[in-house]
Order: sequence, then structure tokens, then C-alpha cells
Amino acid sequence: MDVTLVVDALSPQLSGIGRYTWELCRRVPDQPAVGRVGFFYNGAFVEDPASLLRNRSRRRRKRLPRWLRRRLVQRRLRSDLVHGPNYFLPAEAETGVITIHDLSVFRYPETHPPARVRAFERQFESSVGRATHIITDSETIRREIIADLGLRASTITAIGLGVGCEYRRRRFEEIEPALAPLGLKPGEYALCVSTLEPRKKIAELLRAWRELPQSLRNSTPLVLAGAKGWLNDQLHDEISKAASEGWLKHLGFVPEAQLLPLYGGARLFAYPSIYEGFGLPPIEAMASGVPVLVSDRSCLPEVCGDAAAYVNPDDQTAFTWTIHQCLVDEQWRREAVARGLDRAAGFTWDRCVSETVAVYARGSAQ
Repeated sequence: MDVTLVVDALSPQLSGIGRYTWELCRRVPDQPAVGRVGFFYNGAFVEDPASLLRNRSRRRRKRLPRWLRRRLVQRRLRSDLVHGPNYFLPAEAETGVITIHDLSVFRYPETHPPARVRAFERQFESSVGRATHIITDSETIRREIIADLGLRASTITAIGLGVGCEYRRRRFEEIEPALAPLGLKPGEYALCVSTLEPRKKIAELLRAWRELPQSLRNSTPLVLAGAKGWLNDQLHDEISKAASEGWLKHLGFVPEAQLLPLYGGARLFAYPSIYEGFGLPPIEAMASGVPVLVSDRSCLPEVCGDAAAYVNPDDQTAFTWTIHQCLVDEQWRREAVARGLDRAAGFTWDRCVSETVAVYARGSAQ
């Protein structure tokens, strides 16, 4: 079958959905059941989706009258199996498959830019109505969609995401040169990779970290990496104060090449988000051989299984105590590393893509 992938999520600063879209672009063309693959970006086909990772604005459009270009696009989208990996189908597509990663725009609209909320108001219902099948990243979200949207269970499939082989356990001497410019030493810091928005519970993480014994807080500073998101003034003040006290380092967005050693050198990975569609960072940390602490909410228990420690991020006393134990309990740490490596090994992009193409086949038959 011929496939069109909608690649609007690709940009130089890849989000989790962008990573998912990119892995589809890389691997779907190699699937035996797939013929020609097209890549649809912002109303037009692009020849090389990798160009969007270098410069979002560089794309090649055919020099044709708009009416003719639109007609050609409509013809192609109506003949191909169209997959919208980022919630939406193009207006020109009569049917297709969509991936709904989570329902946060409805459950936590304050954590999204107004433009994104408006886009959902315009496009989401139409895309769901035209979708022959829906993919989710976890069974947790699949059940939410069935309950909240009233859709038939048979039309929704949960397919877990993957972690690349570049996320692996590394020797400290291998990553020391990459960490030195950041003022970090392997095994002597904790890491959180997350956008800064309310549902990620970064403020609660900072408050819990502040309550650690001073010696432990100073010997194991917390490193924050990730896009700015909705950085409110109060959180900004807390980050600035913690950084001035020496126990927090805020790096902002970190390219993957620098993120790999950053994962590998962490003593603990903390991810207290209370709502996720899958939660790639904890699995990436596990694959890197790092003990993981996550929230006990949403899909994180489903995804992380018995390989992580769990905490209620709204219980500051318990949060601080759990962080302390994760940093000092060597037996738990050894067991968590072993369980995490086993857990992460079950999440591969090859499996994700092969199961996704199987959904394409069912969707194209309907």
C-alpha cells in the first residue's frame, strides 16, 4: 500500500511527538507491506523530511497554480493510506489513521499554548470522525479515549513507543569529556528532562529537593533539561533561587547528541509528571542504565512497570523521603538499573513501526 505521513511535528528541536514522527519517516519505507511513502508538511509534499530537522522553513513546493496543486494533493491523499502522527488528518484527506498521544489539551488546557487549543477546537473532531483507526501510545490513554469520546474499542489500538539503541549504558570515562563543559561529573547529579509546565510538577520537584539534607543536596545537584514550555514567574523565581544556591542547574533545551551523555552520567532520573501519553524520558533513562523515579499517576505505572520507584508528587514529605532513598539505597539502585535495562529492551522503534503498519493494513481494508 502507498502511505502518506503527515510530518508537521518535525522541527530542529524535536519533541516526543516529533521523535515518534521521525522514527516513522525512517522506518515505514522499509516495511514489506508498504510501497511508495510521501511526506506531507504544512499543505504540501516534501521530498526529504530530514530537511525539516535542519531548518523548518526549508521545503520545496511545486511551482503550479494553487487550484491545480490543491487538486493534485487531494488526489494523492485520497489514494494513499494517510497517517496523522500528531492527532490530525489534513483537511484534504477523506479518511486515514491518526495517533492520539493523550487528552491533555482537554484535561489540562492551561498547559498548552492558546494556538494549540484553538487548533484542537478546529480540527480534532473532524479528524476523529474521518479516522478509520486510532493509535494511542498506551493502554491507559486508549481507555480514556473510549470513555471520554465514546468510540468503539475495536477502532483503537495501543502501541508503545520505542527507545533508540543510542540510549545505552556508558562508562563514566566515556562521558566525562561531554559533561565537563557543563560543570558536571558522572554519578554526581540527578536529572529531569521535561518541558516546564504545570502537569510536569517541576515546582514540586524543586521543593522536595530543597528539603533534602544539605550535604546530599549539594553533593547531588538537580539538573533540569528541556524546552521552556509555560514558565510562570513563580517557577522562574524558584529555579533562579535554587541555581544561585548551587544545587540546581537549568540547561534549557538540550540536543540529543548532548542528551545521551547527560542521561548516562545521572545518579537518578526524576520524572514527577502527573499526566502522560507514554513518557519517553523515563524509558530512555532506563536504557541508559540509570535508576528512575516517576509519578504514580496516568500511564507511568503501565509503562515503567516494576522498574521504577513511584511517588505522589503532591505529598512533599513523601517525595523528599523517596528521593533520599533513591540516592542512597545502593541495593535498590543496583536492582533498579537491572530491571530498567530489561524493561527498556522491550520498547523498540522497529516493533512500534511494524505494529503501526499492521494498523495501516486494517485501516486501508475498511
